[in-house]
Amino acid sequence: MILTEKEKEKLHKAILSYLRSAGLTQSANAFEKEANITGELGPSDILEKKWSSVVRLQQKVMSLQTEVDQLKEEMIFYGPGKKLTDGNKASENLPRAPEKFNLLGHREPVTSLSFHPVYSVFASSSEDGSIRVWDYENGNLEKILKGHTATVNCVAFEPNTGTLLVSCAADLSIKIWNFESFECTKTLHGHDHNVGCVKFLPAGDFILSSSRDHSIKLWEVSTGFCIKTYLGHNEWVRNLSVNSDGSLFASCSNDESIIIWGLEATAPQLILTGHENVVETIAFANKEAITVLLTSKNRAVEEEKRGKNPEFIASAGRDKIIRIWDVTNNNCMINLRGHDNWVKTVLFHPSGKFLISCSDDKSIRVWDLTSGSCNKKLLDAHTHFILCIAMNPRYPLLASGSVDKSIKIWECR
Repeated sequence: MILTEKEKEKLHKAILSYLRSAGLTQSANAFEKEANITGELGPSDILEKKWSSVVRLQQKVMSLQTEVDQLKEEMIFYGPGKKLTDGNKASENLPRAPEKFNLLGHREPVTSLSFHPVYSVFASSSEDGSIRVWDYENGNLEKILKGHTATVNCVAFEPNTGTLLVSCAADLSIKIWNFESFECTKTLHGHDHNVGCVKFLPAGDFILSSSRDHSIKLWEVSTGFCIKTYLGHNEWVRNLSVNSDGSLFASCSNDESIIIWGLEATAPQLILTGHENVVETIAFANKEAITVLLTSKNRAVEEEKRGKNPEFIASAGRDKIIRIWDVTNNNCMINLRGHDNWVKTVLFHPSGKFLISCSDDKSIRVWDLTSGSCNKKLLDAHTHFILCIAMNPRYPLLASGSVDKSIKIWECR
């Protein structure tokens, strides 16, 4: 056996727990005596979960092997020294119709989506008060998490290992879930009104939350304590975004402003104004997008790195305009127009070349950051307002959630 004594003990307890939960009492008693098992057994379904994980990983390995084989064929086709022409140009990995899956299960509008950083699953939240966990490879519903007593506004996975999931709701609470046991381990109270957004910091040790009570709070994950409260908006704080190193975060509000905050100070670092209605969504540019935006404006990266690091954010809302802001120089550098209704979510494509948006006009649009033009449109992507989109960090997939209660998975090829 290649298992350590501690691993053997855990395996024996998991087997015993499964035998008892399956009603195999005689077998369980005999095994307990022969294996000399003592102490707490743990969750009764742990063996089933481990087995499901193994099966899922096997499927993933097979899928990756198929991709490797396809890439080998492409390499043979292109050959050494050949340039990609328009005819055989590499894919931009943009969402394409039709959708791969149309997932139904929520009884009310879908409010938020978050992909797991490791496993082939994602979480969705809804006005029906539930959180659902889906397998995006086969479209199956894996688990339903219940605990909130009102609309769940936002869900987010811990960004490194995904061992934790955080959620917030109109019941004024924030919940931290253990994603191994699917149990709520902490419930955080402190906001005085609807909690609209939660985000992990990049290290996974702190959580930011925003609320209709006009405040933003910083919570320590290990203790559940509120460490800081940030005050600056005078209306509902709709959304949050954290930059790549966790040194800055941005908030947007019904007061039509965007505020840039340093994590340490509780006073605003910078206030951006220009929107003419509620700002619904914001997103810090990833490193790839920063490089693209600097290059498109003929500004050398080396020059920008003197002093402060360059930072850009995208924002959008009820004035239907998407704005790209240069945080370093405190100005709006690009206005993207095209949506016919409120813009609900924006995100930067992993390649950094594009921005993706969704809207109450029922469309998903892809914007070229170099030219500022709309590169692609998925019109009537849903039958009602599209409230949220999320991009898989490891695999070319986009998920969208709608007032029509459905979630769609779009392959990006």
